[in-house]
Amino acid sequence: MPPTVQIAWLAEADQRLPLPRYETAGAAGADICANFPEGQRDDGFVLEFGQRVLIPTGLTMAIPVGFEVQVRPRSGLALKNGITLLNTPGTIDSDYRGPVGIIAVNLGQEPFHITHGMRIAQIVVAPVVQAAFDVVETLDTTERGAGGFGSTGTQS
Repeated sequence: MPPTVQIAWLAEADQRLPLPRYETAGAAGADICANFPEGQRDDGFVLEFGQRVLIPTGLTMAIPVGFEVQVRPRSGLALKNGITLLNTPGTIDSDYRGPVGIIAVNLGQEPFHITHGMRIAQIVVAPVVQAAFDVVETLDTTERGAGGFGSTGTQS
């Protein structure tokens, strides 16, 4: 049985907008909409090149213990317009109960108009494992060792 994420509307939210939803039967991410306050709904928000903004969703969530909600960019907005999310994937922890916001940035070449109700991001519910951390004198060795940041090359 899949986990259930409880959702509550914020008082200022437009409850006519859809809740997060999977657009296809095989989708891993549920699309989530921009939900602007009443005075901003007609105009939305123009995200200039290089600018970042916190986009309201009008939602709060109760995520089951042992899970997180990851906030990820939508691939079409990223490819076509250069709109992506900072802190990607963003994590909503199971003990957070505040407003859910989407941290967007415009890496495209043109201003981008975010409209009220636009599907602006996707959320993925994922299991969480909390690890133990032990201090040791030395680490085991591996073939890769300390090589990082491109040390394995780019060709297959």
